[in-house]
Amino acid sequence: MLANVKQKTIEPIIKDTIESGTLVYTDEYGIYARLETWGYDHKSVNHGKGEFARDEDGDGFCEVHVNTMEGFWSLLRSWLRPHRGISQAKLPLYLGFFEFVHNVRKRGKTLLGSLIELLVSKDPGIQ
Repeated sequence: MLANVKQKTIEPIIKDTIESGTLVYTDEYGIYARLETWGYDHKSVNHGKGEFARDEDGDGFCEVHVNTMEGFWSLLRSWLRPHRGISQAKLPLYLGFFEFVHNVRKRGKTLLGSLIELLVSKDPGIQ
């Protein structure tokens, strides 16, 4: 969570999280305007103009979209709704857990086995 989403605030986070040269798909939000100058390939869709997906090579498959991420946020909101409000201090924990569960499911692994594997991991980076 960021106190503000200015380019000078988000640039170091993006550079620490995303490998240089990665193709990043976004919507038209202005914060992403400098991605190419920061060393990333960048494609976007313009929701404000009614564009939600774009087929760039004419094969009938829309390569440029942010629907997957928007679907993730939609699932997260549905998952959080029954909690009827959560502590802002604990929000990163909820997000991390939801992300873990979502990714395990997408990889076709079992949740319990993956949780046990994570808990007994010797990797000092995992806490």
